Amino acid sequence: MVTLKYPPEEYDAKGQLRLPFLFWLILLLQARTWLILVMAGASRQQGNDLLALFYPDRQSFWLGLALGIPAAIGLLLTGYRQRWPRLWQSWRLVLSLSLLINLLWQGVNLLQGAMPDSPFPLLLTLFDLLALYWLQTHRRLCDCFLPEHQHHE
Repeated sequence: MVTLKYPPEEYDAKGQLRLPFLFWLILLLQARTWLILVMAGASRQQGNDLLALFYPDRQSFWLGLALGIPAAIGLLLTGYRQRWPRLWQSWRLVLSLSLLINLLWQGVNLLQGAMPDSPFPLLLTLFDLLALYWLQTHRRLCDCFLPEHQHHE
């Protein structure tokens, strides 16, 4: 008999520990540039205006796309946790490193005096910081990346 660390409702039909809802929000937060790109593509006439509103600097747009790649891959990997367990186990670190790089880049921009006109970028920086902290400290999420919580029957 296998003893479960969490209540049975925390496991899905495959016996995997369910990913917390906040994890999905963090992935969307990290992939925000990709989401804006999709929205800009969907609204053809206002697409350029939308991109210019969120990313007046082209360099920050391209960097945002690059830093969103781990989150986009993470979204895909969630369905393959059992098939690629070693890759899945390392992905929390990849997501954390991506957030850390993003935070460092945002900090450098702030130190260089590139203060934004709106509080929106500062709010995103705060969310990124909270997301990094949560990725590292939330016990259930950390357990979702451990092999012993990948399959219970």
